[in-house]
This record gives sequence, structure tokens and C-alpha cells, in this order.
Amino acid sequence: MAFPSDLDIARSAALKPIEDVANGMGLSSRSLQAYGDDVCKVRLEALDDLADRPRGKYVVVSAITPTPLGEGKTTTTVGLGQAFAHIGRKASIAIRQPSMGPTFGIKGGAAGGGYSQVVPMELLNLHLTGDSHAVTAAHNLLSATIDNHLFQGNDLDLDPHQITWRRVLDVNDRALRNVIVGLGSRADGVPRQTGFDITAASEVMAVLGLTTSLPDLRARLGRIVVGYTRGGDPVTAEQLQAAGSMAVIMREAIKPNLMQTLENTPVLVHAGPFGNIATGNSSVIADSIGLRCSEFHVTEAGFGADMGAERFFNIKCRTSGEAPDAAVVVATVRALKAHSGNYKIVAGKELSPELLAENPDDVALGAENLRKQIDNIRMHGIPAVVAINAFPTDHPSEHQVIQKIAAEMGAKSAVCTNFADGGRGATELAEAVAEACEEPSKFQLLYPDAATLREKIETVATRVYGADGVDYTSAAERQLDTYERAGFSNLPVCIAKTHLSISSDAALKGAPTGWRLPVREVRASAGAGFVYPLCGAMRTMPGLGSKPAAARIDLDENSEIVGLS
Repeated sequence: MAFPSDLDIARSAALKPIEDVANGMGLSSRSLQAYGDDVCKVRLEALDDLADRPRGKYVVVSAITPTPLGEGKTTTTVGLGQAFAHIGRKASIAIRQPSMGPTFGIKGGAAGGGYSQVVPMELLNLHLTGDSHAVTAAHNLLSATIDNHLFQGNDLDLDPHQITWRRVLDVNDRALRNVIVGLGSRADGVPRQTGFDITAASEVMAVLGLTTSLPDLRARLGRIVVGYTRGGDPVTAEQLQAAGSMAVIMREAIKPNLMQTLENTPVLVHAGPFGNIATGNSSVIADSIGLRCSEFHVTEAGFGADMGAERFFNIKCRTSGEAPDAAVVVATVRALKAHSGNYKIVAGKELSPELLAENPDDVALGAENLRKQIDNIRMHGIPAVVAINAFPTDHPSEHQVIQKIAAEMGAKSAVCTNFADGGRGATELAEAVAEACEEPSKFQLLYPDAATLREKIETVATRVYGADGVDYTSAAERQLDTYERAGFSNLPVCIAKTHLSISSDAALKGAPTGWRLPVREVRASAGAGFVYPLCGAMRTMPGLGSKPAAARIDLDENSEIVGLS
């Protein structure tokens, strides 16, 4: 009998009224703002109501370096959250809102999978409560204000060639990566070259993920730097008098969205910052609420531990002031085999029989990546737990290799079958995480605020990525000097590099050594509150593949959505 599709499983779920889910968290009805039957927003007044509640344990879910196969990080996050109920503990979950670009591109959805999903999955993947559209509108209002300022005389002397603020859209559309605006008659604006990014890459989205209150949101929007004058001075959204209107657009989006899993575990869905050039984490506000509503709050960090988890620790926790209690590193047998370098894997193509054959030696060879990612967790003073996301094609000998390596690294481990078995399939993981959370917290940031930007970059590059050092282009050197003079030196760094390798070269698997990190450009997200060096070409507007998910998503004869996965 064929395993049912994610959509079929989601539609068969017995959902609780969302008010009952909220009440189970201790949220009062006055804290809720209903959006239909199955979703509600949580008003920020809830933060005050929960201030005296005891804080739960803070668990971040990360992973080994991702492969085109997908490691099931969201599925494991949801499965772990559900599993706590099976061992008699109360949990909540926080995840990012999926971007509709990848939903209609290659992913086809991002609600978890199998019997570890957030539901209703159609709502989660398609619009939800419109937060991403608010980000798009606020971002593009600032874009329009910039071009109008140029057209109306450019009183701020903004250099058209040094405008860094582009436009955004929540689709995958490579044709919009580079465009010329202002063509036509003089009344149509000032011609200049610009482009579009996907909405998840907007600094407004990063602001949403890191803000702590509505006044803080307003202040952060005002600090956004859109470009520079001909004299080299930064120009902000506040100077353009756009920040107030942007805050008005974002007034509802700042409220987290409450949903539930297939097993009725509460899930806070909020923000969706891009994982390459931003934090790749759900919001500070969502975690602040979840931590006061449960014994264990499980939040997910994007990509591998060298990216999402490092930013969780050094940017998100620096902002929130919260200290995590444990971290989960998701690994799969087939991904570790891929990190051996002995297999060529292409997204969307069938796996080779050799990859699925029993081969513990190749798992051990690729496990250098696992070792380094565990080390990246532990260098922040946090205990690590390895979640072995099991597939039917795995072999016990291969799981044993992973468990042995985890033990050698001082990490607990558990084999998880939550895709097929729901929370029941992750109870061993939940018990290991609960035990790890009892260890005394020794959380530490990787670098102090007072370190220079170069010191921060070099610390992350050498300690987290394993680089021998950092090489800067002359342009990057000038930009760093500019940011130091502008007062940005106290900000943390968010290094934009490939997610497909711990290094800056996507072709290097495992845990490469003997390389240097090349920084070609440095940009400032002053509103979000970090500086991001760019290492290699970063695609901030994805394209559609030859067979995008959009081609299979449709309405059936009963007007029901089909094709989401």
C-alpha cells in the first residue's frame, strides 16, 4: 500500500479549535486575533501577560550541511515538538513562514512531512495571514520613495550609482534579477539600473525576524540604509520620510501566527528571512512567547549549523538576550554518504542504487561534516543531540556509525522515524533533548560587540568554517572602513556564502581545510542590525527549474488544491 501524500495526511488531521490550542499554552482570548477557523495572530500584549511565567527550555534544531536530497529538518523539528507530549512534557514550536517562490519552484511546500506536519498545510504554504505581502509592500514603498526622491530633485544628493535598495517579489523569477527602471518619458522617472530580490531576502523581513516590539520595529525601519550620497554618507529610510508608512504597513505582520501540528502541538509561524544573506531563523517575538508557554520551546535554524545555528547564537540570541539550552543536529545516512564525495546527486533526479546500498564506510567518510557541525554547536557552550532522520533505505550498520561518531564527540543521539510514525517516532530524541537541557548552561557568544568587523569575520571564518584566513578585495576593504566610520562596528556579522558547503566553495564536501574565505563585497543591514560580507555570487532571486512545482499545483474538480507536497 502506497504511503499517503503529505496533503492527504494533512487533510485527514483532527484539528483542535485554534482557541483551544492557545488556551493550552496559557494565552488568554484577549491575546488572540482570529484569521478564519484554524489560524490566529497573537497580539503583542501577550508578552506582558506572560512576563511572570517561568521560562521553558530553549532548543534550536540545526543540521549537517544540506544536500539536494533534503535532510528533513522541519519534519524533525515538528516531530520533536510532537514527541514531548508522548513523554509527558509540554512543548511549543517556532518555524519560519514558507516563501511562495520556492513553494511554486522546487520545494512544493515547507510544512514538514508525513506525520510530522504543521496544518492546515495549504494555509501555511499559501499566503497564511499575508505577512510576506506586507513585507513586500513595505519594502517596495521605500523603493518607490527612493525613485520619487530622485525625480523630485534629489535634495539628499543620493548617488544613483550607489543605491543599494532594490525591489522584492515573492516569486522565483530570474528575468527580474537585473532591470532598468525609469524608461519612457521624463515623467516616468530617472532611468537607472536596479533589480528584484525575493521577498525573503528583504531587509524588512530580517527586521521582522529580529524586532522585539512595535516601537523597535519603527526604529529599525528608520535605520535602513538605502544607498550613499555622492560624498559617501549613508542615506536612510528615516531621511526619506518613508519609515513611518512602512511601520504602518507592518503593524499587523509583527504579530506571530499560531497554528498546530497534526498532533495539536502549538506552532508559532513568523517571519521568513533568507538563509544565505540573513539570519534564516523565525522571529525573536515568536520565541519569546513560546518560551513562556511551554516546558520546551523548539525553534528551527536554516541550513547547516555553520549558517543558521551560528546566526541563531550570535545574532538572534544577542538581540533577544535569551540563552539556548540544547541544540539538535539533524543528519541522514544518504546525506553523509553524499559528503563522502563519492556520489553525484542532482535535485529532482532518482538516487543511484549505489547510494542506497549498505556502505557504513562511506557514512564514516562523510561524517567529518557531522563532526564539524557538532563542534560548531559545542564551541558556543551548548550540548548537542544528533537526530538521525531514518529512511526505509537505511541500514542498521549505517545508523550505528553515526551513533558511534556522535558519542565520540560527546553528543547524545537518537534514530527518528517521525515522518512515518509522528511524535511516537521521535520519543527517544525528545528524551535525549530533555536530558541534555538539564546540563548547566555555558552559552557563550563567539565574539564581543567591541571586536572590529574584520575580527568578527575572521573569527567566524576560522573557527566555524575551518578557513585558514580571510582575503578581502580592495572594494570590501573600503566598505569595511566606511562602515567602521559610520558607527556600524558594534554590529554582528552575517556571512553570506553557499549553504552547500561549510566552506565558500559549494563543490567542497565534508569538512574542508586548507582554504581561505574570499570576501568580495560587504553590505550593511543597519535596520536589521548586522553587517553581511558576500563570499562568492549570492542568488537573492531564485529562478524556476525545468519542472517547477507550479506545473503540478492545481485545483481539482472539487476546487480542492492538489500538487502541494
